[in-house]
Amino acid sequence: MTTKQDVEKVLWNACDSFRGKIDSSRYKDYILSMLFVKYLSDVYAETKEKYQKQYAGDERRVARAMSRERFVMDDKSTFEYLYNMRNDAEIGQIINVALATIEKNNSAKLHEVFRAIDFNSTVDFGEPKEKNAILKNLLEDFKDLDLRPSQLDSADLIGDAYEYMIANFASDAGKKGGEFFTPSMVSELLARLVSPKENDRIYDGTCGSGGLLLKAFKQIPSGKARIYGQEQNMQTWALCRMNMFLHNVDDAVIWKGDTLSNPGNIQDDKLMKFQCIVANPPFSLDKWDSGFLANVEEIKGKKQKMTAELDPYKRFDWGIPPTSKGDYAFVMHMLHSLDDANGRMGIILPHGVLFRGAGEGKIRKTIIKQFNFLDAVIGLPSNLFYGTGIPACILMFRKDRGTNNRVLFIDASGEGRYEKGKNQNLLRECDLEHIVETYKKYKEDITYTGEDKFSHVATLDEIDENDYNLNIPRYVDTFEEEELIDIDEVKTNIAKIEAELKDVQAQMDAYMKELGL
Repeated sequence: MTTKQDVEKVLWNACDSFRGKIDSSRYKDYILSMLFVKYLSDVYAETKEKYQKQYAGDERRVARAMSRERFVMDDKSTFEYLYNMRNDAEIGQIINVALATIEKNNSAKLHEVFRAIDFNSTVDFGEPKEKNAILKNLLEDFKDLDLRPSQLDSADLIGDAYEYMIANFASDAGKKGGEFFTPSMVSELLARLVSPKENDRIYDGTCGSGGLLLKAFKQIPSGKARIYGQEQNMQTWALCRMNMFLHNVDDAVIWKGDTLSNPGNIQDDKLMKFQCIVANPPFSLDKWDSGFLANVEEIKGKKQKMTAELDPYKRFDWGIPPTSKGDYAFVMHMLHSLDDANGRMGIILPHGVLFRGAGEGKIRKTIIKQFNFLDAVIGLPSNLFYGTGIPACILMFRKDRGTNNRVLFIDASGEGRYEKGKNQNLLRECDLEHIVETYKKYKEDITYTGEDKFSHVATLDEIDENDYNLNIPRYVDTFEEEELIDIDEVKTNIAKIEAELKDVQAQMDAYMKELGL
């Protein structure tokens, strides 16, 4: 049987074929694409063999049965064919043709999924001789990996191995890694907090490689839910589509493009609504409004500024975030996309969104005071995310708060509330359970490893008194109270010390006199 460790070993060996030649943020696309092709090929081969036995070699009946399968392959797009052609001088182009054929034969599920990946790229591979050597090694690395369904020791093995590798590539890629992957335990936390239900539409407007969406989807044992997402980067969009397919989520809708200036979730000229939203948008995105301003003419040599009128979906009527920080632009897009009856939303953001003033302060006040959408503020430990050491927070929003005029604050960033790692800090299962339990019970100061001061339920009046500053220490006081000082006792001690000093001074004078000094 093929184990997760077997797959990971092959993938790391494949990485060795690229290390030192191509940046890991690029070669991940080639390795993960080849894993995808190998998996499709092995499933195809085993399924065809089953039908050949069933229909006693009647090729016409076999072909008809194969056409009804989850995906279609032809002999010249299989891994076996590519491996046999590994010594061909045009192997890069041969792989490209095979991938294009897979796309064409499965256009409903895999349309354009390989479009941004070029195995014949001179930019990535250099001279033909070097390129051919790398691709030959890559094909040989995958040759003995058996991914036939009957040989996998777990139904989730391929999907899990795929996500494991994305996580490792993200770690290796540093800052670039944070653009396409949210750490697994953070994704798991967010998924549990939003608590997806059967028949929900689950949405992530900045979905990266799709890990957050899949974590939320897995919260529903029956799988009766629909996934929607959008991603601007074409390579990352392709990773997401493959990730969905490998997790047997064939009906996921993943749009391409800028979520803010060109949202994909449009239905009848209005924003589609979702019962469940999860997101980890790029922190404080600079020039987030450039898509809106692209067609706005300069007046007298001056660039125009973003206005609410430029957005046909009226997402920015509550205020315009600063050009240099797009955090609230994403918040407002997703709040406008949240179902009005029972929408739940969790979004990961930098701490600046809690207290920055000016335009952001006005937007924050509107969301809390006028609409009462904010349900909880959860502070996370620093150094959890790839490419940045800054601490982040989770903002929880609900559209069904009714008369609830309170906001729960949780400080999960303190000592003992996470595991310190060598390069990155980690949230443990016990940490997740405590955060989720506190949120569900909406309770004050639940004890955590012998300590209080983990949470506080603030009234909207308290928040108003703080001028809608949501900085967590204002509500969850982490400072230890000092003991009251007894002034009379202090005075007595000072007098006693002064008397002792006089005695010591007198003794010193006697010694000096005795020495004739």
